[in-house]
Amino acid sequence: MLKRRRFKQQLTLQDRLSAWVKQVEEQASSLPPGPERDALLKKARQADVANHLHDWVISPGLQSPK
Repeated sequence: MLKRRRFKQQLTLQDRLSAWVKQVEEQASSLPPGPERDALLKKARQADVANHLHDWVISPGLQSPK
């Protein structure tokens, strides 16, 4: 049986997503307007929304009913 290669991430998922969003936005800014640029910006927005949703879910304002 093959052994699965595992390693501990140095950065959190949110940090990695934020860095990726910045990188993709820089790439998109160097492209001319068109479908390729729109696709990159759409992916960046989706990752940014995922980050905001995670922050919202872990916020202390959300408490389970008691």
